[in-house]
Amino acid sequence: MQGIQYRLTEFFLIFIIIPVSFALAFPIWIKMSLGILGFIYIIYVLLKVENNKFELRKHINWKQFWTRSFIKLICIVLITTIYMYWVERDNLFIVVKSKPMLWSAILFVYSIFSVYPQELVYRMFFFQRYESLFRNDVLFILVNAALFSLAHIFFKNTLVMILTFVGGILFALTFKKTKSTLLVSIEHAIYGCWLFTVGMGSMLGFPS
Repeated sequence: MQGIQYRLTEFFLIFIIIPVSFALAFPIWIKMSLGILGFIYIIYVLLKVENNKFELRKHINWKQFWTRSFIKLICIVLITTIYMYWVERDNLFIVVKSKPMLWSAILFVYSIFSVYPQELVYRMFFFQRYESLFRNDVLFILVNAALFSLAHIFFKNTLVMILTFVGGILFALTFKKTKSTLLVSIEHAIYGCWLFTVGMGSMLGFPS
């Protein structure tokens, strides 16, 4: 594993410089190139430096995972439904009601091609590379959540930043407990799909 100075440089480039740059005005092809190159680098490090085999973890407590995820989902459903009812009533469940086929397609594409890569970067890679640099677990979780929120700064929406920060805390806690990218990806997909379903998709970049 590379030294601390190397990892700190890597940390600032991948999790601060690149996300912030995406909020600036420059050609989309350059942004896409940076994102792709960064992701390729992360996969290389996970495979060749951290020696990950991407195998399903054994002895997963599925019952406990589903119980906890369901309880958190109920809280999210109540809060977001109330918010949409009072603030954006016209958009409440709008995609489900008006474009059910689009709704189904987006849930599939989002879960497979957006959620899992995010969790590879922000949980698997982040935890393996930087957890040892933090002596305080609470601080580490908060930093992870803050950087996950920062990754969405290009939306230029305060509510999105708040939602992704809270989501980042939930996902970081799940990953710390389970060390499973699969489980945290499932949880991430469930909550993200709900936000799209309830009508909050447009501010999160979903087509509507």
